[in-house]
Amino acid sequence: MNSIRVFMSFDLGHDKDLKARLLDEAAKPGSGFEILGWSELGKPMDGRSERVRAQIAAADEVIFICGAHTHDSLQVSAELGIAQEEQKPYFLLWGRREVMCTRPLGARSGDSMYSWTSGIIRDQLTMTLRVAASREVPERCKRPAPARTQVSTGSVE
Repeated sequence: MNSIRVFMSFDLGHDKDLKARLLDEAAKPGSGFEILGWSELGKPMDGRSERVRAQIAAADEVIFICGAHTHDSLQVSAELGIAQEEQKPYFLLWGRREVMCTRPLGARSGDSMYSWTSGIIRDQLTMTLRVAASREVPERCKRPAPARTQVSTGSVE
């Protein structure tokens, strides 16, 4: 099985330790995923946003690691907006057991936050990709548009 390429988003001001934790998780044999890129410090004007957008676009999926201050992180919210614009599958990961973790601004009402275990990460990556793929209907499976018939509007005299 090929590894799922993941971009990880996290609050740089409060959750850098969680970045290392997810990198360790991805390095485990049989994890099924690899980290392609992650959140970066910088201002949007310095090209960071385009670099992050390119990394998100190249990823198969995005994991948003949530901590106590995620709702305050403009950078995580911006990355969520990019993932949504790029129509990338993503899910929210509960980063800390001992505190109430918050969702990034812009998260949809149906976006659930999942506990952090190896099994749950692996299952969520697989399921989120499967759901995203099921939304795309292959061209060969689409119904052809109904043929339009020309209706004569001429009158009989």
